[in-house]
Amino acid sequence: MSTFLIEPGAKLANRYRLDHVVTETGGATRWKATDETLARPVAVWTFAEGFPRTSEVVRAARATSRIPDARVTQVFDADDTGPVPYVVEEWVIGSSLADLLAQGPMEPERAAGLVAEAAEAIAAAHAGGLTHLCLAPDKLMWSSGGAVKVIGIGVDAALMGTGAGNAPAIDAQGLGALLYAGLTGTWPGGPQSGLPPAPQGPAGTYPPGQVRPGLPEPLAGITTRAALPQLAGQMVPGPPITSPAELCAALAEVPRLIPLPVAPAESAPSPENGTSRRTGEFDATGSGARRSMRGSQAAAPRSEPQGSSRMDRRASRAQASPKRFLVGVLAVVLFVGVVAGAWTIGVSLRPQDENPTDPSAGSVDDTGDPAELTPIEIASSDGFDPMPKGDGSEHGDNARFAHDQDPSTDWSTEGYKDPLEMQKAGVGLKLDLGDSQEVHAVELTLPEADHQVEVRIGDSDAVNDEASLNENLPVAQEATVNGTQTIEIEGGATGKYVVIWFTRLPSDGGDWRGTIYEVEVLGA
Repeated sequence: MSTFLIEPGAKLANRYRLDHVVTETGGATRWKATDETLARPVAVWTFAEGFPRTSEVVRAARATSRIPDARVTQVFDADDTGPVPYVVEEWVIGSSLADLLAQGPMEPERAAGLVAEAAEAIAAAHAGGLTHLCLAPDKLMWSSGGAVKVIGIGVDAALMGTGAGNAPAIDAQGLGALLYAGLTGTWPGGPQSGLPPAPQGPAGTYPPGQVRPGLPEPLAGITTRAALPQLAGQMVPGPPITSPAELCAALAEVPRLIPLPVAPAESAPSPENGTSRRTGEFDATGSGARRSMRGSQAAAPRSEPQGSSRMDRRASRAQASPKRFLVGVLAVVLFVGVVAGAWTIGVSLRPQDENPTDPSAGSVDDTGDPAELTPIEIASSDGFDPMPKGDGSEHGDNARFAHDQDPSTDWSTEGYKDPLEMQKAGVGLKLDLGDSQEVHAVELTLPEADHQVEVRIGDSDAVNDEASLNENLPVAQEATVNGTQTIEIEGGATGKYVVIWFTRLPSDGGDWRGTIYEVEVLGA
């Protein structure tokens, strides 16, 4: 069947409804579509009958799906065995680099941060044997969920039939051009994606430092060495940058920040399936250490203005935490003082017992206090969405960010279009403790929005339905959590697995989504 016979409303694989055409490229058509099974927007490529590179595109898409980096646009499905071959990708809602530059060049540190993320994603693709070869401002996205996304890895080169050549050098120069655009608001070599061409001189394109005086010298030099390698060693010191990995190493030495989010073209954010990676701030000290950007957007506290960003919320939490800590310390000191005073007065007024009892009798330990709770090491973690109602995957690639001792990173569920309880019993985060342990409490840090949570603990995660869930991972405690809270498990519970099981999720920008900034499992 020819792609040109497919009309909006047609459905592929009895699942993907084609909504409208986005672009057409020489017999390949990109659609905005809806995955009706998971109720989320997706991008779908279909191919005209006789399109010469259909098999290559499908193979590239399947290879792209195996890249372990959430900044690479996800491939959900690819099939060339039916009458209509297709590729299904993540639909990214947000702002492209061209959108971000609509009001002028970016701050140098923010341009460096954005392109550094893209360079890491492209370097991961190269390590997996894939390239991009078609980098442009509309291929680099800052998603509405607060994550960098690179669109078209693997697939674009196959669609266009672009030969690899010296692929590392081509992609390094493409990344350098993105950085040049971020710093100057122009594109080296000609107009591209709505950006004007960079100024030209007798030697060709001007280095970025001549287009925008005052740029930090190290960053301007790195940009020239990558985007204009022919000028390396002449206009700027140092050799050309000839691979994405080299660009990553160079950018690790300059200050970097995340880009400022801008309003996306569409009002309702889509589920950021697998994104995300991390959100936070890059280290602007030049050390190269960073907190990178993560995908899904946390629910805003009720008292915040509607337009406040996730980065602002985290900054507020970071500023408020010392104050809360100080208040807590003062409260504890005051309480201890009152108790000590009352005890001293009571002792002085009480007649002396000629036959005092053994102070150790009946005590829990030598001090008479209950055993102190200590953190239990988490060996590994994964998203938990058991079938048949679930699809077996729930942002597992990002699970580790829920227990990395960094509250600026997080794990989140997918975004659900309807309340969770209308679709299935729950969804959650599974923590593997390595072996069976006695758990007495779980400390959670979540957004300041009500999450209904069950803590399930057991020695087996063999779950086929709700009955086996209750048998293998019984509920140890349940609570409604808002912000930071310790869920105590009366009497303790023993198991290898601890599942933070959401049964109700808060609304988050039109979707229903649960988020965990940090989780800590405590044992005696």
